[in-house]
This record gives sequence, structure tokens and C-alpha cells, in this order.
Amino acid sequence: MFRSLFLLFLLVPMIEIYFLIKVGSVIGAGWTIFAVIGTAVLGAGLLRIQGLSTFQRAQATMANGEVPAVAMLEGVALALSGFLLLMPGFFTDTIGFLLLIPMLRQSLIKRAMKNNPFFYRSQTMRPHQTYNQSTIIEGEIVDDDSDKYIK
Repeated sequence: MFRSLFLLFLLVPMIEIYFLIKVGSVIGAGWTIFAVIGTAVLGAGLLRIQGLSTFQRAQATMANGEVPAVAMLEGVALALSGFLLLMPGFFTDTIGFLLLIPMLRQSLIKRAMKNNPFFYRSQTMRPHQTYNQSTIIEGEIVDDDSDKYIK
């Protein structure tokens, strides 16, 4: 785990620097900076739209009495996408934009849920489920606060 994170934190900046230098040598430094800032602004706008859509789907799923697992994981994917889009560079922007594509994002999430043993298959809950009334336990509450006020 540590080794893979180390490689990730080492390789991603190297890839970003490589692409920034290559693009900068073709279109110039000013246009490269403009492109990096433009992708961040465009990504933030798309992220806002996708986030609202995902939130509405989660609410609709909960209104049906189901667990919105896919919608919640989509929210996590969108947060990751936003983080990647705000990082300067073309490589992270590409991954961030790919995560903004709803069909691709949902496909990745469903595949991860299918192959991962930690995800459970939820059953639909009935919103007006009746409970057995024979499990009521009668009791009495005694509140003895007399020692709290004695100094």
C-alpha cells in the first residue's frame, strides 16, 4: 500500500510536468496557463451540474425506500473529480473530466460494487411497515437531581 502511494505521488507530478512542458513548447507558456485555468473553471461548472443531478437521484432513491449506495458513491467520485480538476495539469484534468461522464462513472461504480465483497445487496424497505406491538416493555423513569444542587 505504501509503495503504491509513493509511486502515485511520485509519478503523477512527473507526468504533469512532462505534459505541461510539451504543451507549453507547442502553444506557449501563456496559452498553457490559460488552458489549465480554463479546464479548472469548466470542470467546476460541470461538477456543480453533475453534483446537483446526483443529489436529486439520491433523494428520489431514498423516497422509494431504497439505499442510495450508487448515488453516494457517485458523490465520492464527483468529489475526487473536483479535486483532480482543481489540480493544475492536463493528466489530472483528463481523469477528472472522465469521472464527470455519468455513464462511465456509474459503470465504474457498479463494477466496483459487483466485484467487492464489502458491498452488500440492500433490500427495499417498506415505508409504512407495521411492527409487532407485543414487544413493548413497560418501565418507569426516576430522575433524582437533588444532589446536583447541594454545594
